[in-house]
Amino acid sequence: MIKVLIQRDIAETLEAPYEQIARRVLSAAIQSPGFISGESFRDIDNPNRRVIMVTWQNIHSWQRWEASEGRRSAISDFAPILLEEERITVLEPL
Repeated sequence: MIKVLIQRDIAETLEAPYEQIARRVLSAAIQSPGFISGESFRDIDNPNRRVIMVTWQNIHSWQRWEASEGRRSAISDFAPILLEEERITVLEPL
């Protein structure tokens, strides 16, 4: 099992469109083989920063989703909303 930490910084006043896209991405990810769970957080000190923690069965499940057309399409929808590219960290248990 692995965790994928995704950090996104949203442009001012674009929180609502971001949330719509994020829900669509989560719905698609849930259907992807190997998806276990996902949680979204807002940074208390930076309310326009979102941190998403997703649990996958293994690295191959994540890589398949990461390379999928569904995810690539969603990321392109995020482009005009984000201040910079999302940052992704893949974590494994010790």
